Amino acid sequence: MTLHRPARQLAELRRLQRFKQSTPAPAEKLGVEMVGFFKQSVQKRQTRLGAIAQCWAGLVPQLLNDHCSLESLNRGTLTVLVDSASHLYELKQLLLAGLQQQLLIACRSAGLRKISLKPGRWYEGDSSERKVRFER
Repeated sequence: MTLHRPARQLAELRRLQRFKQSTPAPAEKLGVEMVGFFKQSVQKRQTRLGAIAQCWAGLVPQLLNDHCSLESLNRGTLTVLVDSASHLYELKQLLLAGLQQQLLIACRSAGLRKISLKPGRWYEGDSSERKVRFER
């Protein structure tokens, strides 16, 4: 019984592949590291920003809230992105009129000491679409 030439070549290729192919080393499980990372980085930040976001949504008018995004909380300073200059001006005037003091009192337990506004967008395209972009 003789094998046809293509079948013999195929058998030879399989044999070579079996010997030349290296099996990847078993990967370590990420479960423990991911849980630790989540507890240290995500959960703590979410708890603090979540409390501030609830106060923010309750005190800031919805019209302005639609044009804002809470970016970060670092050393007691809340950084808020505002998507246009006119909304930035309106929000700044509202904060100066007493809203900032209300927010600082309401969010003192979350560590809020100062509010910093900055122009910027957290979405791609124009304001009608608002697709969230992730850069970090």
